[in-house]
Amino acid sequence: MVFSSSFLALFCVALVISGLGWYRFLYFISVGYGLSIVGCSIAMIVMYSDCLQPSTFTLCFLLILYGLRLTGFLLMREIKSTSYKKALPELTKTSKPITFPFKLMVWLSAAILYVMQVSPVFFRLDNVSRILSTNWVGASVGGVVMALGIGLESWADLQKYQSKRKNPQRFCDTGLYRIVRCPNYLGEIIFWTGCFISGIGSNHTMGQWIVSALGYLAIVYIMFGGARRLEIRQNKNYGDDPEYQCYVKNTPILIPFVPLYHLEQCSFLKG
Repeated sequence: MVFSSSFLALFCVALVISGLGWYRFLYFISVGYGLSIVGCSIAMIVMYSDCLQPSTFTLCFLLILYGLRLTGFLLMREIKSTSYKKALPELTKTSKPITFPFKLMVWLSAAILYVMQVSPVFFRLDNVSRILSTNWVGASVGGVVMALGIGLESWADLQKYQSKRKNPQRFCDTGLYRIVRCPNYLGEIIFWTGCFISGIGSNHTMGQWIVSALGYLAIVYIMFGGARRLEIRQNKNYGDDPEYQCYVKNTPILIPFVPLYHLEQCSFLKG
């Protein structure tokens, strides 16, 4: 059963926390996002405390760590980053007026997405609570991949912060940014790939697989859209710089060793 009372309770948690977007629209998909992942993970620990295993607790802990790290980074950037403050009007610009119905649509869809993203861990816990057999290999492998994703994303954010602190007017092309232009987004994809893998061996219905897959594919799509949006902004800021032109022609935008260098023309990507 996909839409159990526990699943709906998880949605309510995400809905309440992501409601921070009513205070500031961007928070629907930034601070509200990170804290929703934290809230959903804590809710899963509380709801399934009687059947928690070391593997499932670790998965929940990694989700909490991910959400707290992301929220802290976003708030720190909002407070301290001058370049981010300058770019904020462009980042918050929408294709439609920010009306009440539009905000409501974003709020509901965001909360649904956040629950779908954590659903592989939820389904594992829920199936164990109903004494359905599960395979722990998926949880173990998924947890390792999630930890790698958090590490990569944190390292990339730190390197970019240090680079911008040293030279705010220059694009970052050092460290991980020599391998791909968006290593932080790559870390995000790796993290959620691990979360999806953690559901292998525990999803028992087609509905559970569909929900898990949709959540995973949606966040991958959003990361590619975010990379495209960053490329457009960087082309505008650094397009006349010969060093930048050389950098983007020789460094993949998101996936290492895959010769995909540009997403600007992919108008179907939104992020």
